[in-house]
Amino acid sequence: MAGPDAMAELVAEAVGGSRSALARLISVAERGGEGSAALEAALLPCRGESYSIGITGAPGAGKSTLASALTTELQTAGERVALLAVDPSSPLTRGAILGDRVRLQPHLGNPEVFIRSMASRGHLGGLAMATCTARRVLEACGWPLVLIETVGVGQAELDVAGATDTVLVVLNPGWGDEMQANKAGLMEIADIFVINKADRQGLEATRRDLEAAIAANAPTRRPAIVETVATEGTGLNALREAIADHRQQTTASGEHQRRRQARAVTELRDLARARLELALEAQLAGAAGKALADAVTRRETDVDSAARRLLATLFTRSDPEQAP
Repeated sequence: MAGPDAMAELVAEAVGGSRSALARLISVAERGGEGSAALEAALLPCRGESYSIGITGAPGAGKSTLASALTTELQTAGERVALLAVDPSSPLTRGAILGDRVRLQPHLGNPEVFIRSMASRGHLGGLAMATCTARRVLEACGWPLVLIETVGVGQAELDVAGATDTVLVVLNPGWGDEMQANKAGLMEIADIFVINKADRQGLEATRRDLEAAIAANAPTRRPAIVETVATEGTGLNALREAIADHRQQTTASGEHQRRRQARAVTELRDLARARLELALEAQLAGAAGKALADAVTRRETDVDSAARRLLATLFTRSDPEQAP
């Protein structure tokens, strides 16, 4: 693990424009642990400001193609764009699965675009926390727009997408079983629904179904619906405008700031919970924890009293810097 001075130096290199330093910092975010904690501390003095856009949806919906096309659209409008393609960890390599990233190759070598595929390799707060740290790295390095694409619509992916300023939920005509199964969660986080592959049959029926679902599940939020054919670039201008409209509306209403405050609470809770679990495991594996377990087994004390004693031991720590 790099010390505070080395981490601060690496952050300074990345802020100064070094892409290799930026890539190394995101690797630190992926790994988590004390390296990530040192990174967060080193980022604190940085005063960058970025806007993040989450892109989620079922596999096969065309998210990578849409992300690439949206990157082109935004860059054509004069924006510098960073894209994090967030994948689950491979059970064998614990690295990001790069299957669809060939669709992003047209942007490779473009100085106005930064692309990184990343995974959680054991970050204390999970995939969402690792992504938030990576987003802060990009923010500190002056990337004003950060796109965050997830591979599916499971809870981990929804958590990642939900930690952004504008959430795009991508679906195709016909929805699909996975999208239907997660309809309630999608309605909760979606700011804009993107019906991609809109040249397929079933578009009108899907739009009617989606409008009915919005009316039933999100009557006060009314997410926008945009139709695209990402492979042809169709509808991307409308999507860019919908994102700009959502940003303007949430900023004017104060919702943007409220959402960022809520995200901070969620990050704090998740990381505190993860650290507490580590501390509990360490206590239970130690002599005191084993003694308490033995006492419960022999019915010398009840389990609730033992749990309270265990927690009391944890919360008598006087120095928060010594917490796991």
